Amino acid sequence: MALAKLTIKKVNPRDTDPQGFKVLFNPNSYSINKTVTWGQQEPLSATNAPMLTFGGGGSRTLTLELFFDVTLTAGGERPVTDVRTLTNRIVALTRIDQNAQPRPRPPTCEVSWGQQPKDSDFPFVGVVSNLVQRFTLFRNTGEPIRATLTVTFTEFLDPVADRRDTDPELTTRVVKSGDTLSSIAGDVYRDPTRWRAIAEANELDDPRNLAVGATLRIPKLM
Repeated sequence: MALAKLTIKKVNPRDTDPQGFKVLFNPNSYSINKTVTWGQQEPLSATNAPMLTFGGGGSRTLTLELFFDVTLTAGGERPVTDVRTLTNRIVALTRIDQNAQPRPRPPTCEVSWGQQPKDSDFPFVGVVSNLVQRFTLFRNTGEPIRATLTVTFTEFLDPVADRRDTDPELTTRVVKSGDTLSSIAGDVYRDPTRWRAIAEANELDDPRNLAVGATLRIPKLM
């Protein structure tokens, strides 16, 4: 069975490299950090602890330590003389992507690592928020051939999808005059071709015949 390699790719359908790239060596460990904000209310009378009020969740962060070494080359592979040939792929994720939507900015990335149970750490979708490069071995001519990169990704959530998951009002849709499943899918999923998901969730025998005033369940896309 082939070793599953950690893969990083841009989340942009217009990107010229939709498959992304695999890291040279899998990390020995990774860390996930998540903050949850709670405020304290001033008690009206003496209590052992104040009442807490939920202030919202912070973005998760994923921190990886990635090792790169080009002193050894597998048989048949073209030798790499400068480790920056590989590490610059990570550096590129910190730079402005002119194809990003809705405006140019560093790209959103997906970090994946093999098969994962549902709601696991991977795939992790986020943006590079911190990058430290440490070069530790050099050729006589000055080119670095070994490096350790510590890279932190900050979670990036689609605001529409996140509201749909947390706001009950966005899990249903009341049919209006002129609505079609394609127009509803285009509105809620930003993709009219995903209308079948709504049809199946509502067991519609005739998806072309929608009753005005009917309430449709809007499923979460997997």
